[in-house]
Amino acid sequence: MTTPTPSRRYCLITPCRDEAAYARRTLDSVAAQTLPPALWIIVDDGSSDDTAAIVEEYAARLPYLRLIRRQNRGHRKVGAGVIEAFNVGYATIDPAEFDYVCKLDLDLELPPGYFAGLVTRMEAEPRLGTTSGKPWFVHPRTGALVPEVCGDEMSVGMTKFYRRTCFTELGGFVQQVMWDGIDCHRARMRGWLAESVNDPALRFLHLRPQGASHKGLWTGRARAGFGQYFMGTAPLYYLASAVFRATEHPAIIGSLAMLWGYGRSALQRLPRYDEPGFRPFLRRYQYACLLRGKTAATARLNEQQRPVWEAAHPRPVEGSDRGRR
Repeated sequence: MTTPTPSRRYCLITPCRDEAAYARRTLDSVAAQTLPPALWIIVDDGSSDDTAAIVEEYAARLPYLRLIRRQNRGHRKVGAGVIEAFNVGYATIDPAEFDYVCKLDLDLELPPGYFAGLVTRMEAEPRLGTTSGKPWFVHPRTGALVPEVCGDEMSVGMTKFYRRTCFTELGGFVQQVMWDGIDCHRARMRGWLAESVNDPALRFLHLRPQGASHKGLWTGRARAGFGQYFMGTAPLYYLASAVFRATEHPAIIGSLAMLWGYGRSALQRLPRYDEPGFRPFLRRYQYACLLRGKTAATARLNEQQRPVWEAAHPRPVEGSDRGRR
């Protein structure tokens, strides 16, 4: 009996606001994909520039592209606003029609085989719930192309490519800063694998540096500190992370902003993410990273969580039609 060819249908959902400076490069790079999306929904979250007009221009010739326009609320709503806009787009689709769903930013330049490469990785590993390539950016001082700092154990927030079954199990993204870290840890709690891959064929250009904010790098890094506090990151682990990133642009200042954001949030006793069992799970992993190194700790945790995934996703019985598309 011939094995059915798996479907490769994926849906891109892009929340954006005032991205006219970068939108064409993203639109062109998606249009050039060797495996095009089945559907691409761009949710314009009240742009005051030409973003929506540019998207409409491309929608006239890309049959899979759809624009949703939202009213301008008058200000950016970082973190929560991004996911709020994503959810507006996600609510318009039937997830069962797609095998994969991706939250994609509109300030990226992707290689032509990017999505085909991600799908290939998914097809090779059934436990792989979310994946991405690695972002690079042009250093503002030297002009050199340099990699952004991102762990191999996380799919990056600019291109969150998800197996649809994993995404629906998680119930979507948390509507708060650090949504793009919480999701990967929640996936691991359920036995899924999460990754970003340092494969030259999957490297992409991030046109706006990671950790930047429309109000400046200090604000962006301080916001990241709040996000780590909200997620439940252990203080010792975050201190080690800030030290590790001290030479990253902007050197020293960026790390100080991270610690300021975390410490201020702790002193104010701001609310934290409170899914039952999440914080102990996260901190055990973080302490293991400090003791064993992140690569070894992640591999060990992934193996420990394998039975959790297998219990929730039993293999089809030989000769049965159960589980076939």
